[in-house]
Amino acid sequence: MRAGVRSIVGFGLAVAVVGGLITGCAGGASDRASSAPSWCPAVEGHGVDCGVLERPLVQGRAELGTVQVGYARIKHSRGEVAAAGTILPNPGGPGVPMIGHAAEAAKVSAELLDEYDVLLIDPRGTGVSSALNCGVGEDEYQLGTREQQLRAVARCGQQLGAKAAGYTSAATVDDFDAVRAKLGIDKVIPYGISYGTYLLPIYAQRHPGQVQSIVLSGAYPNDGDQLQRPNAEAVSLTLQRICERSRVCDGNTAVSDLTAVAARLRDKPITVQGKGPILLTEAKLGSLVFESATSNVGADPQTLTPLGILPAALHSAVRGDDAGLIEFVRRTTDEPAYENIGLYITVACNDYAPLWSPEANLPQREQQFGEALAQASGGFGAFSAPGFTAAQRDGGDACIRWPGIKGLQRPDQVHTAMPDVPVLVLSGDLDAITPDANGKLAAAKFAHSTFLSVPNTGHVPDLEPSGCVVGIVARFVRTGTAGPTDCVATIPPIVVAPVTN
Repeated sequence: MRAGVRSIVGFGLAVAVVGGLITGCAGGASDRASSAPSWCPAVEGHGVDCGVLERPLVQGRAELGTVQVGYARIKHSRGEVAAAGTILPNPGGPGVPMIGHAAEAAKVSAELLDEYDVLLIDPRGTGVSSALNCGVGEDEYQLGTREQQLRAVARCGQQLGAKAAGYTSAATVDDFDAVRAKLGIDKVIPYGISYGTYLLPIYAQRHPGQVQSIVLSGAYPNDGDQLQRPNAEAVSLTLQRICERSRVCDGNTAVSDLTAVAARLRDKPITVQGKGPILLTEAKLGSLVFESATSNVGADPQTLTPLGILPAALHSAVRGDDAGLIEFVRRTTDEPAYENIGLYITVACNDYAPLWSPEANLPQREQQFGEALAQASGGFGAFSAPGFTAAQRDGGDACIRWPGIKGLQRPDQVHTAMPDVPVLVLSGDLDAITPDANGKLAAAKFAHSTFLSVPNTGHVPDLEPSGCVVGIVARFVRTGTAGPTDCVATIPPIVVAPVTN
């Protein structure tokens, strides 16, 4: 998994932290113009400019139509002076809108909105920007079996046809720059979260002269390990860390228990009744453990999270009691999906490097994928290679039935140098979606980057409530340097349920 659907589940917490800065589309004091669209957010004490920009779906293919790109610029409070800069956030996905889910931007900008504007843009295919529908339901894809996911991907591609070529990260960032130009903004400060850390460096490559500095939180590179082995290994490391820090379980035992439960489910899946019947296979367990369980960890350290109950649940399951495991599954699948799943599929299958040739037919693709797995030399932690690759909703063989788009250039095939600007890269050291190993690779793409691993936080560290990380980000935005980061050592460990024999 290269980026997580759950990167914005903590929005409610973030809003509480910043004191309700963004009050939504209705109600609350604001200087929003009376002619603004109904979806324009009301931001207390700040003017908000909202609008729509029409863009071609595919450059040079007028017959494929256009998309409407919606934006909302939150103005800084010192109206008598020019803004010190403009923050351009993206909350991840792919497929997550920005305008209607602006709490992460608010949390960052709470210390900055007196000087900086914040430009919220819904990526094409999301929110108010011509939302995409390719006939796939969020729960269908999130909770379905691997075969159901593969069928959904094929159906989405067939329904979109030639229009699928219009939904890429490159097209999205070109939309962003068109909005920037329309508003007369000289430079922006891209702030990427999760998939936003993949998207906004593409902006920096394509529009280097418009970048002031960059913040990437929960980061990964566009040319990382295609089998996602760092993610699998991060699961084991995360279990060891939470046990060591809580002192209520043994990390090596937790990893051994996960290995045993994964092997059992490989041969004998069980059905869990949650939002619907969920077939718990090794792959589904892997997906829930590394993606859902490490999302938003540390946002409320005193609340027992799915990750916190996992060691005890696994230990009981090894001994024949699946009650804790079933509770873990229910807790990791009861949140709604926050991304537009059609756009998620389309961008992932267009942009992420596959383990087969896109020009190959399906039998050839399946053969090439099988050969890649056969050549893998371990590194999947507690999981088998087939089990963990099938756990990836946007990796492994997820896109194997996606139609190839002739002439499409993926981001990993572009080698344009990044701009020489200050870059801050943040990772949570309990994050298995975008683990430290991938964050370091992302940071290495830039000549002047600072990498910071934040202890006791998952995907993403910005949500920790002490204000430490928010303060570091604010200082970096103002000065281009992270400054002292000692406060991360004071972030407390998460609560973990004791493991009993």
